[in-house]
Amino acid sequence: MSIENCWGDKEQYDYPALVAELNSLLKFQAIITGMKRYATVEEMESIPKIRRPNPAEKLNTDQIVGQSRWLGYTIGVTVENLMGSQCSAVVGLSPRDEEFLSGNAFNGMWYGSLEDSAEHQRQMSCASYGNYTSLAVSPIVSGRLGNPDICLIYATPGQMILFINGLQWSGYKKLSFTCVGESACADSWGNALKTGEPSLSIPCYAERKFGGVQDNEMLMALPPSFLPIAVNGLKALAKNGMRYPIPNHGIDVSPMTTFMKIYG
Repeated sequence: MSIENCWGDKEQYDYPALVAELNSLLKFQAIITGMKRYATVEEMESIPKIRRPNPAEKLNTDQIVGQSRWLGYTIGVTVENLMGSQCSAVVGLSPRDEEFLSGNAFNGMWYGSLEDSAEHQRQMSCASYGNYTSLAVSPIVSGRLGNPDICLIYATPGQMILFINGLQWSGYKKLSFTCVGESACADSWGNALKTGEPSLSIPCYAERKFGGVQDNEMLMALPPSFLPIAVNGLKALAKNGMRYPIPNHGIDVSPMTTFMKIYG
């Protein structure tokens, strides 16, 4: 099994230790999963304990991710297993062809005109097409994917802002995120696979309807190289008293006491 992912990252990460530290610091409820693409179906099917969907059924990518993060499955798919290009193009298994870009499927359902629907399709962030035939999703603690292309973290807004604070502790930079509306997987795993940058999304209707995403959850997709950065930053923040859960100070009490404890 190759450790290397699509970014050329061959680092031997201790995923069980990283996940244990993240869960200790932020108390995540869902399994942290990895997503990785493969040049050949044979390579994907060689993953230990890989599950394949019933070929007679069509699933969406939200369900594949949901089975992994709620049930702990290692599951692999090809474009034939997915409902259509709205799923497969986002992860680079099919092209953004004329029908995809037309917006026909969304016209009058999510957007008020064909022009609006087509613009939505054009604005979706999708991984580049042509290098991969298949995709697998698995809990990262299993180690079955080696280094995944990206990791998927589901968290509450309170957990997510502290995770971002951890990323920004060292080598600070402003993080910018997008929202295409429906098809929000383009804002998370689509954008992360396209750019290699942390990509936050508000999961959309389909992710909640079919993927088991809970009402209070957000999704962060990012390459695994960012996980140690976040853990180190979260540990530093914890030493300074910034921990999860964040205790509510109260809206009618002066914040000076708390400010003095934090800032001296």
